[in-house]
Amino acid sequence: MPRIVHFDMASKEPEKTIAFFAKVFGWKFNSWGGPMEYWLITTGPENKPGIDGGFSRGEPLGNYVNTIDVDSIDTIMKDITANGGKIIQPKGPIPGIGWFAVFQAPDGNAFGLMQGDPNAK
Repeated sequence: MPRIVHFDMASKEPEKTIAFFAKVFGWKFNSWGGPMEYWLITTGPENKPGIDGGFSRGEPLGNYVNTIDVDSIDTIMKDITANGGKIIQPKGPIPGIGWFAVFQAPDGNAFGLMQGDPNAK
């Protein structure tokens, strides 16, 4: 079955985007080194489920939401707002699955947050 293997986003201010996601989530950014400005994003270790991605300088598309798995949604939401992001959908339960929220990064891109919790109601 086909799976999402890479996410892609754009940012008008790549330096600000790099600083935000590196500080809040610990993501690593490396310049692609190709003929256009493009950064490869490593979101975690290879032995943990998830996807890596990339981004370029440009207008955020804003019509998709990739979800980021977190250990503590409450802690991450505080980190997001402390670093210039905003919560655009508050934390709420997905019964039997976990807790979900949506935030907007300072560059305008929206992402979901998921904290697994089978007891969420």
